[in-house]
Amino acid sequence: MSRIAYVNGRYVSHRDAAVHVEDRGYQFADGVYEVCEVSNGRLVDERRHFDRLTRSLSELRIRPPMSRAALGIVLRETVRRNRVRDGIVYLQITRGVARRDHAFPPESVPPSLVVTARPLDGAGRERSRRATTISTDWSRGPPTASR
Repeated sequence: MSRIAYVNGRYVSHRDAAVHVEDRGYQFADGVYEVCEVSNGRLVDERRHFDRLTRSLSELRIRPPMSRAALGIVLRETVRRNRVRDGIVYLQITRGVARRDHAFPPESVPPSLVVTARPLDGAGRERSRRATTISTDWSRGPPTASR
């Protein structure tokens, strides 16, 4: 099966998917990404992912490329076109394509959006079920003088 990606308004073959060399995500890592689990063909915790995406875009002052409703349609359509029942959908939004310059581009430059989806193989699903996180308070303490 051929994979499909959504790139700036078009569904294209995964192998033909590309962003411009002067996309700020490529040049400066000036963007935001989000990875959502797909279970039984549905996005898991869609609202929470969209809330975090909105917060991240706001903090970086990147305008959303489309409304939440439209973005949800794009994500679900990408999942459908890739026939993903259990897997992940990945989206990346960047500040867009502009001449390489450290200043932000003008507001007229549209953000870039790339969405891909793929199934997880059995090993990937097993790893995700076993993943745990442990956190502790840890202080390095005051610096010590070298002798």
